[in-house]
Amino acid sequence: MTPAAPKTLVPLPANKGALTRQAILQEAMDLASVSGLEGLTIGSLAEATGLSKSGLFAHFGSKEELQLATVQAARALFIEQVFAPALAAPRGLKRLCAALVSWLNYAEREMFRGGCFFAAVSVEFDSRPGPVKDMVAACMGDWRASLARLVSEAKESGELSRGADPDQLAFEFEALAIGANGAFQLHRDHRSFTMARRAIKERLKTFATPGTRLPSL
Repeated sequence: MTPAAPKTLVPLPANKGALTRQAILQEAMDLASVSGLEGLTIGSLAEATGLSKSGLFAHFGSKEELQLATVQAARALFIEQVFAPALAAPRGLKRLCAALVSWLNYAEREMFRGGCFFAAVSVEFDSRPGPVKDMVAACMGDWRASLARLVSEAKESGELSRGADPDQLAFEFEALAIGANGAFQLHRDHRSFTMARRAIKERLKTFATPGTRLPSL
């Protein structure tokens, strides 16, 4: 099990209104991870934060605006906690593995009470048309595209063979990480993450070029 990490958002302007909004969105992400974005209302958020409904309406004029702002905040946190640290690793297979490790660690240490925010809301909104679904789909699509790009970079560096399909592997890695998160939330068994890491490593072994040493997962 990985150690707990502090919950932080991308820094916002240092004024009272912005700081209040930051705290509100942190609570909103926690609530949505448990009850879903549909369960996130001005009323439920007012109860959770101790703020008045009128005060919250000053920040978010409607339920949909609150939902969209919550998704944006979760995206910023995901980039900060998962993608940005991986970019510090050398380009190629090490960077790809760093991104996958960061993602699994992020889910395992439970940044939110209900586990991975995007795993929860993706299931909730996969068949509901509208702006919220569009934003969730865009966030997940961007992440899968980023993984595919990292696979392509590993191919360009000569560490993965020409037969490695970036889109296919990105799809598989996403499925494994989301599946591990779901299994952990249901069974509270950290072995789901161990098995996901093992499965990812086996897929990478399939396409690793001779002499390439896989980074630790």
